[in-house]
Amino acid sequence: MKIAKRDIAGRSLDEVFADIAPEKIACCNWANEYPYAPEVAFRMFHTGDKLYIRYDVTEKQTLAHIAEDNGEVWTDSCCEFFFSLDGKAYYNIEANCIGRMLIGYYTEKGVAPIRAGEDILSQVVRIPSLGTEPFDARDDVGSWSLTLILPTTAIHQHKIESWEGLRLSVNLYKCGDKLDEPHFLSWKPIALPQPCFHCPEFFAEVEFE
Repeated sequence: MKIAKRDIAGRSLDEVFADIAPEKIACCNWANEYPYAPEVAFRMFHTGDKLYIRYDVTEKQTLAHIAEDNGEVWTDSCCEFFFSLDGKAYYNIEANCIGRMLIGYYTEKGVAPIRAGEDILSQVVRIPSLGTEPFDARDDVGSWSLTLILPTTAIHQHKIESWEGLRLSVNLYKCGDKLDEPHFLSWKPIALPQPCFHCPEFFAEVEFE
C-alpha cells in the first residue's frame, strides 16, 4: 500500500480526504467471543512534514470517559495506528472519539513502553466530530469521525525529518473494551487465539510517496 503525498494549499481537509479511497478496518479476528463489528474505515495522506489520518466510524454505542491524554483511551470508542520502522520495535498511537490520546514506543515484549510526553502530544492536531468533552455511553451517536494530524516529532524515539519516502509496517485498529459489546477489529488479519494488537508480526508494509 502506498500513502500519497498531497498538496493541501487552498483545499479543505474534507476535499483532500474525499479524493482518497477508504480502507476498511473490518477483520473480526475473534468473532466467536467478540462478534460485534462496527463499520470502520480510514484514509491517510501526508504532506512531508505531517501525516493526516481520518477515521470514520458507525457503531451502535459510543463512549468517551477518558478526559486526559495518556489515559486508558482503549476502553472508550477508540481508533489506533501501530507502526514499526524495523519490523520489531513499534509505536502505538491510540485516540478515543473525543481526541484524547497516547503515543507509546515498545522495544520488546514485557518491557514498559516509552510514552510521549505533553511536549509531543500537544503538537498533534485532533479534529473529533463529537467535540472534546467526555460523555457516558450513548446509543444515539451512530456515526462519528476523528482526524489526527501527526508531525514527524510523533516518532519521538527517532529523528525523522519527513514522512516522505518512509517504509513502515503498520496495522490499524478499532476497539472499545468497556462498551456493552466490546470489539477488537483490525485492518490486516491477526492469527492469535485472543485479542492482541501488540503483534508487529501481523503488520503490513506501507510506502510513503
